[in-house]
This record gives sequence, C-alpha cells and structure tokens, in this order.
Amino acid sequence: QVQLVESGGGLVQPGGSLRLSCAASGFTFSSSTMAWYRQAPGRQREWVAVISHRYIPNYADSVKGRFTISRDNARNTVYLQMNSLKPEDTAVYYCYRNNGDNWGQGTQVTVSS
Repeated sequence: QVQLVESGGGLVQPGGSLRLSCAASGFTFSSSTMAWYRQAPGRQREWVAVISHRYIPNYADSVKGRFTISRDNARNTVYLQMNSLKPEDTAVYYCYRNNGDNWGQGTQVTVSS
C-alpha cells in the first residue's frame, strides 16, 4: 500500500532553516510527480512546491527563492529545504503524490521567537 511519511518539522526562529523529508513506499517513486502542501490553523491547505519525475521544480510565489524541493529516487524520498523562514510559514506540511492523490500524515513547522 502507498505510504508517505514526513519528518523534519519542529520549532525554529524567524530567519532559520529546516529540511523536511518524505519517505515514500508502495508505488514507483521515480515515475511520480511529488509535491508539498501546507495548512495553517484556520486556513485552507495550500500548495507549496512540486517536482516532476524529470526533476523539474515549481514553487508558490510565497516561497520562491526561500524553499527548494528536491528528490532522491534511490532513496524514494522527496525533500523540502526551507530557508529564511517567517512566522507566516507556520503550518502543518504535507507530502503529496500527484499521480495517485496520496497524502502523508503531516509534520508541524512552527516559526516563532
């Protein structure tokens, strides 16, 4: 069965960095487009970044230039490197597999001093 397991969230000060990981199993990872979404309290879930099976990335305007999505097909893992974090980046971050509409359980990111 498809599994997406996120890790790497936590509490960080404004301006800091975090790297999220999403370990995938149960499907052909190398053929899948993968994405990150986030949901802040009281807000709708929003798209953050996507990376195609050909390693082509794309970003929401709100994170462009600060976040980097990458993938390691040998490890079946997709990453989200988050730099210059802001309080408004606080949210639960979810890994998503486009091809199969599969979601991870989420990992909390809190940006606060």
